[in-house]
Amino acid sequence: MEDQTATPVREQHRFNTVNLQRYLSGKTRGVSNNDRFTVRQYSAGQSNPTFLIQTPSDSYVLRKKPPGMLLPGAHKVDREYRVQKALFSAGFPVPQPLLHCTDAEVIGTEFYLMEHVQGRIFQDLRLPGVSAAERAALYVSAVEVLARLHSLDLTSLDLEGYGRGPGYCKRQVSTWTKQYRAAAHKEIPVMDKLSDWLLSNLPTNDNEVALVHGDFRVDNLIFHPTEARVVAVLDWELSTTGQPMADLAYFLMPNYLPSGLSLLSCMGSLRGVEGIPSPEDLISIYCRCREIPSSLHQLNFYLALSVFKMAGIAQGIYARHLLGNASAPNAAQFGQSVEPLAQVGLQIAENPSRSGPADARLFLQTAKGQAVHQQVTEFMKQHVLPAQQEVSEYYSKHAHSPQRWHPPQVIEDLKAKAREAGLWNLFLPAVSGLSQLDYAHIAEETGRCLYAPDLFNCQAPDTGNMEVLHMFGTEEQKREWLQPLLSGQIRSCFCMTEPDVASSDATNMECTLQRDQDHYVVHGRKWWSSGVGNPKCKVAIVMCKSKSNSTRNRHGQHSMILVPLDTPGVNVIRPLTVFGQDDAIHGGHFEIHFDNVRVPASNILLGEGRGFEIAQGRLGPGRLHHCMRAVGSAEWALELLCQRAAHRQTFGKKLYQHEVVAHWIAECRLAIDQTRLLTLHAAHALDTLGSRSARKQIAMIKVVAGRMVCKVVDTAIQVYGGAGVSGDFPLAQMYAYARTLRIADGPDEVHMSSIAHLELRDQMRKAKAKL
Repeated sequence: MEDQTATPVREQHRFNTVNLQRYLSGKTRGVSNNDRFTVRQYSAGQSNPTFLIQTPSDSYVLRKKPPGMLLPGAHKVDREYRVQKALFSAGFPVPQPLLHCTDAEVIGTEFYLMEHVQGRIFQDLRLPGVSAAERAALYVSAVEVLARLHSLDLTSLDLEGYGRGPGYCKRQVSTWTKQYRAAAHKEIPVMDKLSDWLLSNLPTNDNEVALVHGDFRVDNLIFHPTEARVVAVLDWELSTTGQPMADLAYFLMPNYLPSGLSLLSCMGSLRGVEGIPSPEDLISIYCRCREIPSSLHQLNFYLALSVFKMAGIAQGIYARHLLGNASAPNAAQFGQSVEPLAQVGLQIAENPSRSGPADARLFLQTAKGQAVHQQVTEFMKQHVLPAQQEVSEYYSKHAHSPQRWHPPQVIEDLKAKAREAGLWNLFLPAVSGLSQLDYAHIAEETGRCLYAPDLFNCQAPDTGNMEVLHMFGTEEQKREWLQPLLSGQIRSCFCMTEPDVASSDATNMECTLQRDQDHYVVHGRKWWSSGVGNPKCKVAIVMCKSKSNSTRNRHGQHSMILVPLDTPGVNVIRPLTVFGQDDAIHGGHFEIHFDNVRVPASNILLGEGRGFEIAQGRLGPGRLHHCMRAVGSAEWALELLCQRAAHRQTFGKKLYQHEVVAHWIAECRLAIDQTRLLTLHAAHALDTLGSRSARKQIAMIKVVAGRMVCKVVDTAIQVYGGAGVSGDFPLAQMYAYARTLRIADGPDEVHMSSIAHLELRDQMRKAKAKL
């Protein structure tokens, strides 16, 4: 804290400094009864009075309760001491707490003492006196430290039970409504209206729990004297556990306040101040630091809550002024700020389009989609990503053993956890209630881990097979195969590609289907049948050429049929390898021979000759899921790339300081974000136009996503050098997946031809319409 902000102690806050010196002597290094001992008061701050204590050798800061009658539940300095002690022990930037005194006889109220931190405090959020570039860097540093706070583990901090956790927003509305009404000096109808709106529009997901500061603003931070770095976060009076988005919105709030609002200078409008990052940029930085999706849903609620809270605080400050125990000399002006603040809060609440960044409103998920997405993100962070090392060690240990086809127990345990949490079969709209756009965001999240889709029963090829059964299966087929697949009791495979023909043209297939009374006979060879190695794989959907339909058009000769893998004549020949690896983590990719396999005629899907019709329904969503998982995989690769570039050094520079590497990073970011937007657009088209009408968008993303993830992973490998192609890092395995994506579900060239054909068709229609 800067010493020049301290002034003589105000009359209403004076206490017996002799008693304090006597109490601290012997308990605090640098304090003795014989040394000079001065106490000055910080002029800033409207709640707990704060004092600078100086001795010849040391400086300290004291926080105490205000004197006189206080609002119930407010000014809990014991909580401030507890949370600062926990955070300091964890290495988070807070002043070191030294002692806590509950004996009111010492200075008249409870207090605690902490170290004095040297640095810069900006009372004006516009940060006057610094360049625009430094202003931007200071704000980035602030939002990064907020993200770091929200990423801390409450258990390791020993702060479990510090707050009440889930339901934070509802409690906040209730708490600030009560605080406001207890301090109100007159009726303000708009405050009541804003309170009612908040209670009626609580977030759909109020279950996320993190340590929240409760009053996170730039003026509650101490920055390094010369660097754009936060060295201490102050004023933990309102800290608790709950929804971290409320903290972020409170920090962003000044960006949405109108200029000229009579309030603390530090809480004035930031609109148009050069160098201060936009709310969109700050949200993006925060989300990247926390590794969460970059859109803040229901931002208008959190902003309105922040303004309501600020209005409640203003009312409390004015009430203390009326009682004569206010902590700051300008407390009287706050009574005039309550109603204007409430009006601003209500405007934000009732006009959500004005509050959120434009890109956050593009391809917005449904309320349920937002909630499930957040659940998946937290599940990935808490359970899935920490298990990666254990899973990797299992497959390394059993690389040459039949045991590799059996998933490790940790994967089975995580599946049970996901199902118990309701995070199961999220890909299927009829079961999950999610749109394709909803699930696209979720698929990106699962793309950050090779085995994550399996944990939510959202893995290929089962997802496509379940979609086929759901859309085209008979009731008997659904009962026998779909229900066990949905419950995770069994797995399945899809047999389409053949070793003897160019399968990029699916009409080339030679595996035959022939009717024999009440049976069909399947005969032919298939390969790249994914998942067959998994012991639970029990059934295949096989694409065949119907002998009886040979006179039909090229796209009316093929059928799909269900073939149980234990049927006589089904011979699993061998696992294929992808760049030398058998991909056991996904159940492998097998060659299968069907040697005159007889299955009941009731196993046919939709009817003979309907294979391509089924394929159109199956492949659209599946390709979408692949592409969004590719975006997630690319994000993971770019994260690894940046870590390497920041830590490795060549020719006297960090890698990222070489312009070529910096440009690689920029190109990767451009490519990922472009692909994400294009894929979300395809998901939106799939939801609103249907699979057939979204064919061009689906074909486009299939080409773009495969190329993009290949390039990003390849770039990361280049930055890692020899390590990148080793098994010590996941990049080689990621590249195998990325390169395969450009062949699976149709090679790039086939999709390019389709795109050109559809584009020409659309252009012709436009030209015709103009005539």
